[in-house]
Amino acid sequence: MDFTERSTRAYRTKMLYTKEELAARESLCVHEQPAFCTAACPLRLDARELTRLTAEGDFSAARAMLERAAPFARILAAGCEHPCTEKCRLNEVPGCEGVNIPALERATMRHGQKRTGRGLLRFKKKKTAAVFGAELFTLVVAAELAGKSYPTAFYVAEPDAEGLLSRCAPFLGEEDFSAALDELKSLDIAVSYGCELTREFIAAEREKYDLAAVSRECLAALDAWEPDGVTLYCEGARVLARPRDGEGVLRAFYDARRAGVSADRLAQGMSPANSRGEEGAMESRLYTDLSAVKPSQSVQENGAYTPEEAQTEAQRCIQCECVECIKGCAWMQHYGKFPRVLTREIYNNVGIIMGDHMFNGAINSCALCKQCTVTCPNGYDMAEICLSARRNMVATGKMSLAVHEFALYDQLFSNGEAFLARAQPGFESCEYVFFPGCQAGADAPEAVWRCYADLRARLGGGVGIILGCCGIMSHWAGREELYEETRAQLAAALEAMGRPKIITACPTCAGALSGLGECVGVWDVLLSLGLPEGAPSACGAVTLHDACGARGDGHTQRAVRELAARLGCEVTEPEYSGDRAPCCGYGGLAGYAKPEVAKEMTELALRGASGVQLTYCMGCRDRYARAGAESVHILELVYGAGAGSPPGISEKRRNRLELRRRLLRELWGEDEMQKPLDFRLDITDEARALMEERMILDTDVLSVMRHYRESGEAVLENDTGLLVTRHRIGNVTFWCKFTEDESGYTVVRAYSHRMTIETR
Repeated sequence: MDFTERSTRAYRTKMLYTKEELAARESLCVHEQPAFCTAACPLRLDARELTRLTAEGDFSAARAMLERAAPFARILAAGCEHPCTEKCRLNEVPGCEGVNIPALERATMRHGQKRTGRGLLRFKKKKTAAVFGAELFTLVVAAELAGKSYPTAFYVAEPDAEGLLSRCAPFLGEEDFSAALDELKSLDIAVSYGCELTREFIAAEREKYDLAAVSRECLAALDAWEPDGVTLYCEGARVLARPRDGEGVLRAFYDARRAGVSADRLAQGMSPANSRGEEGAMESRLYTDLSAVKPSQSVQENGAYTPEEAQTEAQRCIQCECVECIKGCAWMQHYGKFPRVLTREIYNNVGIIMGDHMFNGAINSCALCKQCTVTCPNGYDMAEICLSARRNMVATGKMSLAVHEFALYDQLFSNGEAFLARAQPGFESCEYVFFPGCQAGADAPEAVWRCYADLRARLGGGVGIILGCCGIMSHWAGREELYEETRAQLAAALEAMGRPKIITACPTCAGALSGLGECVGVWDVLLSLGLPEGAPSACGAVTLHDACGARGDGHTQRAVRELAARLGCEVTEPEYSGDRAPCCGYGGLAGYAKPEVAKEMTELALRGASGVQLTYCMGCRDRYARAGAESVHILELVYGAGAGSPPGISEKRRNRLELRRRLLRELWGEDEMQKPLDFRLDITDEARALMEERMILDTDVLSVMRHYRESGEAVLENDTGLLVTRHRIGNVTFWCKFTEDESGYTVVRAYSHRMTIETR
């Protein structure tokens, strides 16, 4: 497999998704959808934010929100019909009442400080506006137009400001009336009181202004027809007015806002229907988990909330938001973004022709585990998006080989030097074949050996064995050519054994082998045959971690639990289990792309867990053990193979090779001779730690030192007295610092890079 040639092809363009496909994916994410209370408000007042501020005691900030939402906020708070409270999700919880949002609005207006300062200097617009007639709609329209910097005149029949306000908002209490009156007098509006609003007067004055709005009474005096239901514009009379179907305080404020938008369009010589955007109340698709909400009752207002009562009531708000995917996904938590934003950034990253692909790290560190798809109420599939991006960028030469190269060569090693596919001795074809998976042979070769011996002894028809990789590494890396070559290799091996039933010890392998033959889990076989002789029956307390490879496979999940029960395990499950289980950090090659993200995945999976961590995936077993947890694979329990410290990368390869040699030697009588080293090679503990961190194998160091023996090329570090040599293997140059004596070498440091060294 020439990865180098494939990774240096000229950049080509290949669209990840069409715009329609991208939009369809993005639309599944409801994180940005408004809370139900906000969606129910035609003014789109963010009641969720208002309750949050109030709960924190920041009444001034909450009041400022109301005052930005509409002029005469006290009138709105006092008279609003509060559809927000009716839509509060707490109403859906048995024995619970919705948050009393209008009472909180009144409290914020009462206890919050009014904004001070004059704000930005605004220049008056050239277009002028007039408003005729006293009703709540026209009062608010006049304020809206003045707020938009139109020089505004307001003509009313009432004799004074008190009479005007009493006519427009008769429901106000004394305190609110006084505050609203002060606001009216502070507005930059030229109010003309005591006007006789006849048809002739209105028509004559209307001609003096560019824009005009009228009350229903004045509209009738003009003998004008009903205004347009969207724009509120009467084209014949050239005025804005409230439609007949609009009733209520909240509707008056909403209609005034719509009239203000229409006024802007008209002032610009546009149709008032143009570019209005989305207006009014809407249906929200926001999902909020209510399962943990405890019933509670609203604080009684008793005239007016005190600051303490308002805070208590606001603290009942559950701050509706959809974070189901983020709660259980360390990858999303690390990047601090929800799926719609991640998808857009991935799409943009893939579309870069030349330049830095800054989001490759995020694309490559997704575990591809599909937990998000299960936890999302709409099934958002970030795994599909990230894997598609990897495939696209590999196909167009935009994805560096470096991030996945070690894993890909490890797959080639498993299906090359360490590969074994044999029928059971004495059989030309077999009814079964045991496929333990490459990680089982690497981490727990003794458990694989004992399990295979047990299967041969208790299953009739012959049980072959395949030691190799299922190809999932290349699939995760987006390198489908190698994946298909691996499947072809395994298909040929299965064909040679007579197409046996495949016994897997890894749910990820079972998925990768789909289509190559009938698969059955080793746990199913053991449940059918019964536990082998010597298996324990009182394993004690364990925390069972489901493999993300078994997501959607309830049969495997149940079978493992039944097997654990027969072993006498007292099973405890973490918060996220079954189909909702997180990835341990092994999946999707996350650990190769972003070790820090994979570490966070492991920590999240182990959060709250204690004691023995029981797994049925060797990747999980390895990750948990490296994190310091006592971890064991269920086959290690069954066969008493023990759960030692996790092996290093070089030891894993040696384990696979030794398992292969042991099987050949003891079952087929074939002894593969190993050529001994003709020199001493020691590696210090410090060097081994660096090699593990940098993914440098013992065989890499051996190749470097053999090259040194042949070439004699090295440099002497004067300050340390160490010799330094190098050798390029594939795409990587490896370096060793060492000492030399008559018997051999001691390597004290090793490192590597992808630089090519040329000598002249």
